[in-house]
Amino acid sequence: MSLPEQMQAIEIKSPGGPEVLKPVTRPIPELGKNEVLIKVAVAGVNRPDCLQRMGGYPPPAGASDIPGLEVAGEISTIGSDVDTSNIGKQVMALVPGGGYAEYVNVDISNTLTIPAGLSMKEAGAIPETFFTVWHNVFQRGGLISGETFMVHGGTSGIGTAAIQLAKAFGAKVIATAGSDEKCEACLKLGADHAINYKTEVFEDRTKEITQGKGVDVILDMVGGSYTGRNYKAAAMDGRIVQIAFLGGPKAETNFLPVMLKRLTHTGSTLRARSVEFKAQIASELQEKVWPLIEIGKVKPVMDSTFTLEDASKAHERMESSGHIGKIVLKI
Repeated sequence: MSLPEQMQAIEIKSPGGPEVLKPVTRPIPELGKNEVLIKVAVAGVNRPDCLQRMGGYPPPAGASDIPGLEVAGEISTIGSDVDTSNIGKQVMALVPGGGYAEYVNVDISNTLTIPAGLSMKEAGAIPETFFTVWHNVFQRGGLISGETFMVHGGTSGIGTAAIQLAKAFGAKVIATAGSDEKCEACLKLGADHAINYKTEVFEDRTKEITQGKGVDVILDMVGGSYTGRNYKAAAMDGRIVQIAFLGGPKAETNFLPVMLKRLTHTGSTLRARSVEFKAQIASELQEKVWPLIEIGKVKPVMDSTFTLEDASKAHERMESSGHIGKIVLKI
């Protein structure tokens, strides 16, 4: 396949607001021997992209400075150690950066086939969210069937995926959200209970729902003042998994419940993990989650679509917190 030498991409001119995202022309990425070059059709927009834009989440060593952590598209060409049968395949991929562009390179092991029945737009909304939820809820959090799971930000991309996956694997699901409309959206996705955190005290309401037992696993992207409140909401031997700090990374709280309840408070970031680590998550998703997507039991919730040139508007939408589900760029 004949490839152009240049591509359109979005560059962060300097740390700042959405307006610092600017269209630029860049060279096509060079391939490593185990990598493929994807002609991007859709790129997902995520909170870490906004954090990178503001200067708070730099790309790991060797990764592109172009934002964007998930894409879907067609494999245009391959590295020397990749089988030629992959050329022309439609795939989705988790990438360490470079997604906001016409082409992106990624290790072949970090790509996934697109499940039957899923559109390209939906495929572009899956990798970052589903990789994050699978690792943090099921691998780190150890959620199993019969347990109670709570996710904060239930209508975010992470939240909508977490509700569906936790429910599909047999958990009782509680979600928090910031309006009655968003709470209703959580219930429609399968949550057993939805708590409007602006009108209810979620830790008290959670204790009521669980008859005083508390929640087994909490997926938290807020941090800050939620730290101690999560400890109150957690059950004995509960696990709190931290994936972001929208409320700030510092908190003054009573840590005694960690001892008395034998709590585990853990967390992770995915972007800087090794190619091999991400490949293992990809393998588990392919085996355990893709069949659920193909029968329609789990599906990405789509909020809005923007052009690549309108990436700044996509970030404005993300930061308004008015979205329900995923925001993507159509390229």
